[in-house]
Order: sequence, then C-alpha cells, then structure tokens
Amino acid sequence: MSLFKKLVLPAVTVLCAAALALSFSGCGRIARGIDSSVNGLPKRFTRDEEKIAVFAEGRTDGFWASDGWHNGQMFNCTWSRNNAVIEGGVMNMSVTKGADGAYYGAEYRSSSYFGYGFYAVSMKAADCSGVISSMFTYTNSPVWDEIDIEILGKNMTQVQFNYYTNGEGGHEYLYNLGFDASEDFHEYAFDWQKDSITWYVDGTPIYRATENIPSHPQQIMANVWNCIGHDEWSGKFDESSLPATAQYEWIAYSAA
Repeated sequence: MSLFKKLVLPAVTVLCAAALALSFSGCGRIARGIDSSVNGLPKRFTRDEEKIAVFAEGRTDGFWASDGWHNGQMFNCTWSRNNAVIEGGVMNMSVTKGADGAYYGAEYRSSSYFGYGFYAVSMKAADCSGVISSMFTYTNSPVWDEIDIEILGKNMTQVQFNYYTNGEGGHEYLYNLGFDASEDFHEYAFDWQKDSITWYVDGTPIYRATENIPSHPQQIMANVWNCIGHDEWSGKFDESSLPATAQYEWIAYSAA
C-alpha cells in the first residue's frame, strides 16, 4: 500500500486508501493478467550504476522524507521525518508511538517522476504484526497509477506484489519467499514495460502482469506504516513490538 508534485493531497490519499480496502479480497490469489510462465526469463540483479540512492554513502540526492501529515483511513500514523534516519550505513524507517500517544511512521520519496524501466530496492522488513514495509512507484496526476512491493507484518515469509491503473486495482499476489524478510537484506524489484510488469526477488523473476498496465511517470517511494481496520490483511497491530524498523541499503532505477 502506499501513497503525490501534488505530492500528497490528503483527500486523494483517503480515496486511495478506500479503494485499497475494496481490493483486499484478491490477496493470495493469482491476479488478473498474470502470466505465470516466467521461468524462461534470465536472472536480473541490480548493477551498481543503477543505484540512485545509496544510504551507506549518504547519497540521497533527489529524495526527501514526508513530514507532518497522515493519509487517513487504514494508515494509523502521521509521517515524521524523524522516523527516517540514515545510521549505520542504512536508511532506518520506523513506526513509533509518541509521548502524545499518537503513532508515527516513515515515508521517503523521489522529487522526480520516472517512466518505464527496472526498479529495485535492498530492504530488510520491519518485524511487527500490522506494520507494512514497502517500496513502490506512485502518481495521482493525471490519474492514480501505482506499482507495489510490500512486506506485510502478518507474515514475514511472504511478499505482496500489486499495481493500480487509473485507480483500478485488484491485482494483489502473495508470494512465499522461503525466508524471513525481517532477518536479512534481500533485493526486490520490478521491470515495468509498456505491455508488462515482471517482479523479481533476489534476481529471480517471479511472475508477470500483462493486462491494463500503468502508463504514467511515477515517483519512487518507500514507506513503513501501521495499518488499522484490516487485520486479515496486515495482521493485528502489535504495539508491544514498537519501535518497528525496516532498513534500506539502496534504491535503484534504470530506464527502459
């Protein structure tokens, strides 16, 4: 889930969240437009020159942290730049509970918009039921298009892939990783082309969407947030596990 040069318009993100909630019934099924015959595709690891944000080097030009607003609906936190901190050679993005009793999450985004190409992240997910760790692309202008990589706090051994075209979702797909995504860094990626999106884990192609593919340039974004009202999807939020922190080594993009 996710969610603006019109970067964040709360009204828009509320609509997005509502639409997301309507699409949860597809979780765990092979989504419409999925071609499962991706085994013939070669492995695709990220090259160093494709990394546009390298946190170990403090290289984050063109990215910034959201601060001071919330998306509403299922997002049970306010974004805080203090929860997105480079330390120990990684970007630490956390969900915390403040002295005021409110919850705070972290969101990091590019200023620029990017088109077709290969997108990747090296990420270690936050281990907390009800907390989502993500990397995705998003725009709401002129329409809502989005492509997602999400680790759901409900199960650290799965990743969800999804996309929206002109606000239409219903493409959720859960993939069993075979490892705990909170224990180590792994590379998650997607190759967005005009007629397809192919998602990868650690260089291996997992599956491909071929119907109603997004077409508008999008921001690159990552966020970590606690979900409310959708326990069957995210897991019941476990406040006792806070602070919950996801770590990011780098984000990459290579134009098609």
